[in-house]
Amino acid sequence: MTTRKIYYVALTVFLVLFAGGTAAGESVPDVDTLIAGIEKRYAGTGFSARFDQESTLKAMDITDTASGGVWFRRPEMMRWEYETPERQVIVSDGVTLWIYRPEDNQVMLGDASAYFGEGRGASFLSDIRLVKKKFDVQLLDDESADTHSVKMTPREKSHDLASVRLTIDKKTFDIVQVITANVYGDETRIRFNTFKYNQDLGASLFFFDIPKGVDVIRLD
Repeated sequence: MTTRKIYYVALTVFLVLFAGGTAAGESVPDVDTLIAGIEKRYAGTGFSARFDQESTLKAMDITDTASGGVWFRRPEMMRWEYETPERQVIVSDGVTLWIYRPEDNQVMLGDASAYFGEGRGASFLSDIRLVKKKFDVQLLDDESADTHSVKMTPREKSHDLASVRLTIDKKTFDIVQVITANVYGDETRIRFNTFKYNQDLGASLFFFDIPKGVDVIRLD
């Protein structure tokens, strides 16, 4: 997975989890009910979770797996700590992006909103109304006894993001899986567990203090 794609996926997940998309009860709800439910579940200022990630490059028939922990704080702060297969830290305070790769002894540094593209990340994450304007949300028929499935299609076409598919726990309103796909058929599947909500996550968690002696690479 390229650095740009990793960050794009990270921002998309942040958008979905903090901006809303679905949730449910025992019966099949309408889209507005789902959005209201997920907004209520993720109404706090911050939360954390464990994740398992599977990324597939269709043309090359390659699948990579990874796992670690993630922290989110409104309005645009996130921290992903990849533990396997190798350590990597992705941090954003909403303004600056840091990507630290200890094994390479390097930190990539850039502007968060510019790197996401035309400030779209910042605008999406700061206002739920923009999310509703930018995505068409569709309930899917493949729900299980425990979950609902939803497909979100961006109204503005992009090669990087063709669709976002969510799996939502019916009882807890947790988004337990996010699948992002691009126009080439590549998919990134992230499964979440061990949620901790309403956490008072300090701003320092979303700032990266660059270690001495590492190479610093500026992202275009």
